[in-house]
Amino acid sequence: MSHPTSGRFKALFLAIAAIAVAMVGLGSTASAASPSLPDGSQTGSIIVHKYKQPATPTNLPHDGSALDPTTLAGLSPLANVGFTVQQVQGIDLTTNAGWTKASTLSGSFNASNASGSITAAGYTLGTAATQATDGAGTATFGSLPVGLYLVTESAPPAGATPSAPFLVSVPLTDPSAHDHWLYNVNVYPKNGINAVTKTVSDAGAVKLGDPVAWTILGDIPDVATIDGYKITDQLDPKLDFVSAAVTLSDNSATLTAGTDYTLASGGSLVSVQFTTAGLAKLAAHSSAQVQLVVNTKVNAVGEIANTAVLYPNAGSFSIQPGQPGGPVETPPVVTKWGSVTVLKTDQGGTALAGAAFKVYTSQADAEAGTNAVDLGTPNQEFVVGANGQVTISGLRYSDWANGAAVTSSDPNYRTYYLVESKAPTGYELQAEPIPFTVTAATTAVGVDVTVKDVPANAGFQLPFTGGHGLRNYYIAGAVLIGLALVLSVRRRQAD
Repeated sequence: MSHPTSGRFKALFLAIAAIAVAMVGLGSTASAASPSLPDGSQTGSIIVHKYKQPATPTNLPHDGSALDPTTLAGLSPLANVGFTVQQVQGIDLTTNAGWTKASTLSGSFNASNASGSITAAGYTLGTAATQATDGAGTATFGSLPVGLYLVTESAPPAGATPSAPFLVSVPLTDPSAHDHWLYNVNVYPKNGINAVTKTVSDAGAVKLGDPVAWTILGDIPDVATIDGYKITDQLDPKLDFVSAAVTLSDNSATLTAGTDYTLASGGSLVSVQFTTAGLAKLAAHSSAQVQLVVNTKVNAVGEIANTAVLYPNAGSFSIQPGQPGGPVETPPVVTKWGSVTVLKTDQGGTALAGAAFKVYTSQADAEAGTNAVDLGTPNQEFVVGANGQVTISGLRYSDWANGAAVTSSDPNYRTYYLVESKAPTGYELQAEPIPFTVTAATTAVGVDVTVKDVPANAGFQLPFTGGHGLRNYYIAGAVLIGLALVLSVRRRQAD
């Protein structure tokens, strides 16, 4: 990134050199091309052009002249960026002494503490004029008397590292005609807009307590010195913190906890703040991103939204997200967990108590009776109540994975399987697993799956020892035996 300050003072020194050349020829007739001191009766302007800093340097001139719009076609203008302009008092640029003072001040100027360094040098600042850039990224400060001015980006965009304050003289030496002055000075300070993203990985999670990971990627400011950098993640109460890891996205350097950053995870706030050593390491690897992975467990059902906040500089630490100069917040990322309610009835629709079910995540496991989902119930069973109902709660939504909606054709779509492990007395177990899904609709109050049982042996009764059926058989047998004996006796008498 090219810094506007160096270009301004290069032009300033050119002006001083031009004046020195003119002074050498004071003993003879001055050349027609020799510059004169600025005209104190004229006024000038500072035209600020604000663009987002491109990924690669533009190498465009920065000498106070207006750049050809075609050379800026690939840059993104930034609107509503506030700038403040103040004249440095006690420096008269209509005199050689004034230019000497300006050059002396430039040598002690500290951009990170502009007002303080100017005051330390014995100068004061005049009334501040403040403007915001328009839709084209431009703010014009007109009717400025000849003098030296401090330009400060007083309201940078959210998530941006503001451009460093800089001094600029009105006028500057005209870059295309060194024997003339440029009273309307164009400056092009750029911002690196620091973005932050957040994603969630929950496709492999099935039940409450399974791991859910959140990955935050924060841009690193492309500046020589980073004075502060912090990422925070306020976890939803339905999430339990497990652990966190901090790395650079391209692994170009190793970040060490306690040396390069401090990690705090008290309560539900996870915060990573970089130390002085860590800030220097970030500045040296600004093409990478800071990656923070927060590992959690879900402890309750619900549609759980979560965001993260990036503070790219020290000044943003005390400003609310979204405010000028403040941190930038990610859009909400959501993981969704719910329930399903099962109703157990007979063929006529009468509720049946006493049944129990197990849940599986594949048909193969359901048929084999292996790897039942364990939500903390005895024997992984969900027992039907007196009303014939049971609610199975704590499963990830079927149609939502890794922070986005998924369809049934997606590999991350989750189908669950219900297996009846115990039937009510007098009824048969369900012969096959019953597929079901968990969605926002099933999580709402109401019955989602109805399971009808048939009576044992389809309602046909079997004979059994000691029953009335066998007693009747015994009586009939005795009668037949008696008849046989009577017939036998009569035959013998006849013989």
